Amino acid sequence: SNAVAGESALDRMACGLGGKLVLPMIKEHIMQMLQNPDWKYRHAGLMALSAIGEGCHQQMEGILNEIVNFVLLFLQDPHPRVRYAACNAIGQMATDFAPGFQKKFHEKASRALLQTMEDQGSQRVQAHAAAALINFTEDCPKSQLIPYLDNLVKHLHSIMVIKLQELIQKGTKLVLEQVVTSIASVADTVEEKFVPYYDLFMPSLKHIVENAVQKELRLLRGKTIECISLIGLAVGKEKFMQDASDVMQLLLKTQTDFSDLEDDDPQISYMISAWARMCKILGKEFQQYLPVVMGPLMKTASIKPEVALLDTQDMENMSDDDGWEFVSIGDQQSFGIKTAGLEEKATACQMLVCYAKELKEGFVEYTEQVVKLMVPLLKFYFHDDILLTNSTSMPLLLECARVRGPEYLTQMWHFMCDALIKAIGTEPESDVLSEIMHSFAKCIEVMGDGCLNNEHFEELGGILKEKLEEHFKNQELRQVKRQDEDYDEQVEESLQDEDDSDVYILTKVSDILHSIFSSYREKVLPWFERLLPLIVNLICPHRPWPDRQWGLCIFDDIVEHCSPASFKYAEYFLRPMLESVCDSSPEVRQAAAYGVGVMAQFGGDSYRPFCPEALPLLVRVIQSPDAKAKENVNATENCISAIGKIMKFKPDCINVEEVLPHWLSWLPLHEDKEEAVHTFNYLCDLLESNNPVVLGPNNSNLPRILGIIADGEIHEAIKHEDPCTKRLANVVRQVQTSGGLWTECISQLNADQQAAIQELLNSA
Repeated sequence: SNAVAGESALDRMACGLGGKLVLPMIKEHIMQMLQNPDWKYRHAGLMALSAIGEGCHQQMEGILNEIVNFVLLFLQDPHPRVRYAACNAIGQMATDFAPGFQKKFHEKASRALLQTMEDQGSQRVQAHAAAALINFTEDCPKSQLIPYLDNLVKHLHSIMVIKLQELIQKGTKLVLEQVVTSIASVADTVEEKFVPYYDLFMPSLKHIVENAVQKELRLLRGKTIECISLIGLAVGKEKFMQDASDVMQLLLKTQTDFSDLEDDDPQISYMISAWARMCKILGKEFQQYLPVVMGPLMKTASIKPEVALLDTQDMENMSDDDGWEFVSIGDQQSFGIKTAGLEEKATACQMLVCYAKELKEGFVEYTEQVVKLMVPLLKFYFHDDILLTNSTSMPLLLECARVRGPEYLTQMWHFMCDALIKAIGTEPESDVLSEIMHSFAKCIEVMGDGCLNNEHFEELGGILKEKLEEHFKNQELRQVKRQDEDYDEQVEESLQDEDDSDVYILTKVSDILHSIFSSYREKVLPWFERLLPLIVNLICPHRPWPDRQWGLCIFDDIVEHCSPASFKYAEYFLRPMLESVCDSSPEVRQAAAYGVGVMAQFGGDSYRPFCPEALPLLVRVIQSPDAKAKENVNATENCISAIGKIMKFKPDCINVEEVLPHWLSWLPLHEDKEEAVHTFNYLCDLLESNNPVVLGPNNSNLPRILGIIADGEIHEAIKHEDPCTKRLANVVRQVQTSGGLWTECISQLNADQQAAIQELLNSA
């Protein structure tokens, strides 16, 4: 229709020209239209407002309060089409301006939408208010929704009951379909906080699935299946188990009747997703259902899209409405693909990944057929989600196959490896490319030393060299564009997006090198030397901070995994690394401080002279006034950890007795969990050896030590399954046996710290 075409055109104009130009021109017209007595103008004004949100995001954000208050008034408009358009505008803004929209307008928007859902004058308006509420809750932070949860849930329940009666008496289902999805969305957002309302909804939802078997109710049934599985996931296994058996039987019955379902039956995609959620809820217990679910799932994942090469005349005869999309590949020709089934294929591939991830070795029977399906799809350029999912699946499938022994695992890896390397070399989309590179790195970590042959190394080395050269070239081109006469804020925004995308690929180059260094160690250094000049270029002082950060990270890995041989490259990285400890960028400081720590821990004697040189630099960062600010805390904690590593692994380089009291005063670490474990382990070493500096005269430091341990527990600095937790608990028990000293220590802790100490003792 003309209206839809107009909305699309406005959306494209706003995105293409930007809000600075478009909003002032459109705003005046919209305001006039919204005050027009003819409902068509008010409707059009609200729909136009919905269309421009994405493109005018920055400019509208400043006046959002005014816009929202104005739009909410139209939920009371006498004409239902205008009320519908107001719901549409609220729903669209909830998506375009999330999560800020939800934080600012959660009370008034949710209340107004719930009232509109009770608007008995129009089923369409009710349904659209429910759809807007779904948009609102999907992106709403859990903490914002909880204060209104009780009211929200009770409203949804009363509307569901009324609409269920209407379905039985009149056969109307439009509103009920959306209400069921609203309930699912709320449960998904508030998670375990939905437990008190579980029994309110589950009987009715099960009743719908059991009885809504007519063809015209397929969508309602599919959405209800989705709702049940999302609620199950939200409330957790313990609560859901009372209904799990019934729900599984309902799903199994539907699955058994799958052969009778038509290919376009909406229940199919809902079923596939529901099975995956049930797998997450039930864990290993789900394995028994795989023989039932895998057939239809593999069938859907194997859908082959219809493609065609068409000339202009043929293309005119096939409209987009037939489900075809076209890409022009020349003056007279276009490539067409029929998109029907592609979303279902993407969902099915995601579910296969879910099963592999959740069931691990329990999925081994299916790994071979799934790998044979997934690997060729690394060249499936018609749908990014399918490409992304398939690349994610590779390391998970290797983990599943591990149980069959090394020979089977190696065969599977050989089938994947060439395809992954080729995909890294040819994939044009940076989002997809970064996922493939990350997946390849994970595969190398699973397979370990010996998984790449000489041809693989040769090809991979060439590709990584190309990616790094491209990185530098793109930076130069962006600098040229910044000198252009058309350069403005909008161009800079676009250049910044390109830069972010390039840096993300650089992080994945670092991931791959990390996995190779950690698997092959110093054996791989001769291969790495072809990349060395490019990595050295990354850490030059004039380069942008992300380049220096990731360049240092790569040298950190070389020191950590390839020492003492790493020292032959010290002339390239050691001076820049020490100078970067006090860099203005916290990310660069963190990478440099981590490097100093691994030098002390793994570097060997050659690095010994540089530890005392690094010490005052690390201290300067820790003692800076804003060291604990949010943006600086990770860098600061790496500096504290690095000093701990110097004391532990190179104690003869510095005066440990002098440094220890300062180091203790900086504990605990709680942001960087990995470094927190190192520091707590070293603290345990010192305590277990009764270090007099740490314990203090007459054990006077013990209350402070217990405070450090308690704060670490409060901030979840160490996971309970980590062996370090047991060591810390033993330290506490040791103090417990000393009667009066224990009482004195505990009395100096606040209530939260005392509870944390008890939690630690209970868990270990």
